[in-house]
Amino acid sequence: MNMSFISYLINGLSLGSVYAIIALGYTMVYGIAKMLNFAHGDVIMVGAYAALLAMTQGGMSPVVAVLIAVCVCTLLGIVIERIAYKPLRNASSSLAVLITAIGVSYLLQNLALLFFGPSAQTFPSVIKWKGLSFANGTLTISGETIVTIIVCLIIVAVLVTFVQKTKPGQAMRAVSEDKGAAQLMGINVNGTIALTFAIGSALAAVAGVLLCSAYPSLTPYTGALPGIKAFVAAVFGGIGSIPGAFIGGLLLGVIEIFGRAYISSQMADAIVFAVLIIVLLVKPTGLLGKKIQEKV
Repeated sequence: MNMSFISYLINGLSLGSVYAIIALGYTMVYGIAKMLNFAHGDVIMVGAYAALLAMTQGGMSPVVAVLIAVCVCTLLGIVIERIAYKPLRNASSSLAVLITAIGVSYLLQNLALLFFGPSAQTFPSVIKWKGLSFANGTLTISGETIVTIIVCLIIVAVLVTFVQKTKPGQAMRAVSEDKGAAQLMGINVNGTIALTFAIGSALAAVAGVLLCSAYPSLTPYTGALPGIKAFVAAVFGGIGSIPGAFIGGLLLGVIEIFGRAYISSQMADAIVFAVLIIVLLVKPTGLLGKKIQEKV
């Protein structure tokens, strides 16, 4: 098999793993709170800046920097949910939540511009492992690529186990099915939704660090396009489904890298969105999505 093909495939799976981690945040929040958090991409950027400051200004190790980024984003996710989304949970129009999410997105971007400026900053990789080399050096897989794929697999396995086997996970599933019935059963709906935002935002921090380690340039707009692509991945796989977000993210990453390599680097993003349109025309609920029966 052509070594360049294998290299593109592995790089696609690595990029797709980042999209999958971000998409998990989207799909959990939508599946449980039935709202689209379009500020999610900018939480990625905040996590990357938190890790960067911890390493460059605080002189901390990469592991501690990642933990700080996770804590910052977890707290940010809870604050965003409490201040921006909770008051609109029973709003008559879903547009109110959507517009608020876009407003929060622009707020985070402009705060980052205010504090860090518009110029790109070099992000030092948190992964010091050089990676592996095969076939007498004709195929080299970077440490960032390998670690990103492994971290994604671990996160998906832990998340599926958490949702299926733990009490908070079962509460999430109950809230996802019917908020009113869950509340009558004694489940803390507000706490469950806040926990969902916290987990999604923590995953965004991990994704931000992995993304900037692989592509070491950080600006206030770093999270915008990956956030949109991850939302596409969530819809592609079937929004609300954790395995769907995982598969959608991987497929999207592979399609993007192959599109850049074999068709056109300028058209790669357009190809990604074109594939989404085709999939939704054939299967509107996404690859693993289920039709929801409306209650009358």
